[in-house]
Amino acid sequence: MAENKNESLAAWMAAHQMSVPELAGAVNEAIGAFTGRMGATSERTVFRWLSGENQWPQERQRRGLESVTGLTVTTLGFTPRGKTSLIPEQQEDSGVLRRRILGAAVALPLSSSSSSARPSRVGTCDVIRLRDDVERLVALDAEHGGHGLEQAALAGAAEALRLQKGSATLRVRQRLYALAADYTSTAAWALIDSGRLDGADHRLDRALALAGLAQDAEIVLKVWNLRAMLARQRRDYPEAIAAGRAAQAATAARRSPLHASLAHARTAIGLAHDGQFRAAVRHLGRAEDALAKADPARPRSSWIAFYGPAELHSLTAIVRDVVGHPALAEAAAHRALAALPAAYRRNRAHTTLRLALAQLHQGDAEQACVTSGKVFTIMGSTPLPGRIRLLLGDFQRDLIAHAPAALADAWTDRHRNEWSRS
Repeated sequence: MAENKNESLAAWMAAHQMSVPELAGAVNEAIGAFTGRMGATSERTVFRWLSGENQWPQERQRRGLESVTGLTVTTLGFTPRGKTSLIPEQQEDSGVLRRRILGAAVALPLSSSSSSARPSRVGTCDVIRLRDDVERLVALDAEHGGHGLEQAALAGAAEALRLQKGSATLRVRQRLYALAADYTSTAAWALIDSGRLDGADHRLDRALALAGLAQDAEIVLKVWNLRAMLARQRRDYPEAIAAGRAAQAATAARRSPLHASLAHARTAIGLAHDGQFRAAVRHLGRAEDALAKADPARPRSSWIAFYGPAELHSLTAIVRDVVGHPALAEAAAHRALAALPAAYRRNRAHTTLRLALAQLHQGDAEQACVTSGKVFTIMGSTPLPGRIRLLLGDFQRDLIAHAPAALADAWTDRHRNEWSRS
């Protein structure tokens, strides 16, 4: 009888870019952390887990899996045999047990060796720990913006590079470089989002160099995407276009329709601001076509988790407004707001402001004022990111230019305190 494949474990491995040999090695490291002796999990064992042939690993392997993934074995798709009761040690609260194991696994590679001449061993558990940390930073950024993000990201990059001094396989070293690049580019994003543009160039240059050392095509594309955003904010539209095209040429864009879609959309924004309206609309169409080919169920890195139909609608609103199609921009902004996940609060505020601009550019200044005021409600007590502040400035200037003076003055008076408080 054919066994059921373990899709949950396979999905976790894909999301963490972990191969079968790496998972076996990581489980063995984790077993060594809580027993003092390396485990003996083989690649064949992992293949049996994935195929469903082995649906309930040995106790040490179960504990090792929980240590490596931070998830319970049942969440990972494993099923206990029959109704055998758990031994007392296994009955311990799984959350407490997992935290204890994780603490031991993380501490092991960083602890001093019994021989001072021998470097500490760095393994997959360290890679997973750092990746989990950067994913938490990305989640916080999506909710609140980049306030305080830069220093946390730089600390993560420094930790990834410090671990290079230990003993590690070539694969682990490459993944540590990739994480250092990811953290460093995240620090650059924090500067871009906050409007502090002067230091972002250096961070992006460093991230690109680290991505090269890692041979990580996806981080290369992430860097070019951020470079395009930075150049647009500086109103250096030729560089924004060039960066978008570099992202299109990246290996990750050639392999993944999702990444290709983002690269085309970013290029479209640069072209629109540069006055190349037909080319901008053409690249928007390519972005839509590529996204339609992307598999939404395919695991993706945390940095590009934001991108999908909602974000493309939001970027479309920008392009359509800039090229002189405010009605289409308003429609795209409404579609974006309808599709945005609740966690992306800052993106919702940004898109709401783009909606207000589209309404203003159609001559509906009163509605635009009402819409723009929602930004402060959406962000609540969270300080406004620099990009939103800059966009509010654009809205105010356009309001003064296109609306009656009394309406513009009333909007400024009403929101001056909220703006200065943020």
